[in-house]
Amino acid sequence: MQEARFYEKLEGGRVWCHLCPQSCRISPGHVGFCRARKNEGGVLCTLNYGRISAWGIDPIEKKPLYHFYPGTQIFSVGTFGCNFHCGFCQNWQIAHGEPLTQTCSPAELVEIACRAEERSGSIGIAYTYSEPMIWYEYVCDAAKLAREKGLKNVLVTNGSVEEEPLRELLPYVDAMNIDVKAFTEDFYREICRGKLGPVLRTVEIAYSRCHVEITNLIVPTKNDAEGEIAALVDWIASLDPAIPLHFSRYFPQYRFNLPPTPLATLKKAREIALKKLKYVYIGNAPELGEDDTFCPNCRNLLIERTGYRTTVTGLRERRCTQCGREIEIVN
Repeated sequence: MQEARFYEKLEGGRVWCHLCPQSCRISPGHVGFCRARKNEGGVLCTLNYGRISAWGIDPIEKKPLYHFYPGTQIFSVGTFGCNFHCGFCQNWQIAHGEPLTQTCSPAELVEIACRAEERSGSIGIAYTYSEPMIWYEYVCDAAKLAREKGLKNVLVTNGSVEEEPLRELLPYVDAMNIDVKAFTEDFYREICRGKLGPVLRTVEIAYSRCHVEITNLIVPTKNDAEGEIAALVDWIASLDPAIPLHFSRYFPQYRFNLPPTPLATLKKAREIALKKLKYVYIGNAPELGEDDTFCPNCRNLLIERTGYRTTVTGLRERRCTQCGREIEIVN
């Protein structure tokens, strides 16, 4: 275990964690909401520093990031725990279970990522599978070393983190996929046991400092109202209409047994979003074929995706080969 950052000591040996908006006040011998930070004798310690629950080489599109080095691979790694408790969690075995872990120092992780770069052309490290923000100290240390080696750092996150640690980490982050799970505080409070406001703040801070894409999992009857989707779209467009938005199809998981999101709901959401956003995709629904990237100006096919097979067809040095428009892609 390693002493955590962003906390203060209280009377009676209690500690107050300031890493995320859960803002846990933790008594000696107890853990916080995330299960990854523990009060050890009045000192807040990270239980997951250097502990890996899963790793592998993934297509960058799997994060999903469609406008960040499309068609490449990235070494992906995760730990355990989460600062949300979503009833539909798709990674609940590592987020809320007790997965087996192995130990790996930041230097060892970066060495493995460098070997992945040599073998498979991996562009860097994606901190994913579980919530990277509650792995903060380890992610920060690894990201700094990875940056020195010329590797990219990617966060796949729920965005629930306090402003100070976020701003300290961002200089080492190249891209983020931020999960905006809904656009109401009621949804976050009742289904995720979290807060919407801090998530929106994370997007608003991050999008001008690194590449950002947003994912919205549409859960039937919970966050699929057209007015709510329109409000989410309006907010994204107010930041930058070129931020890619991924609507994702829900399937029953963990404690939720609602039926999968109807395809018509996903198509309607995309139709609403395309009125104000340039790039809107539908994930987990390959039958709809809404994974391709088109030029917002002339509708030329720029990037074709079949599953995780990606073909760049209409781009030359970030410009559409048909009309010459510059495309909002990092490459």
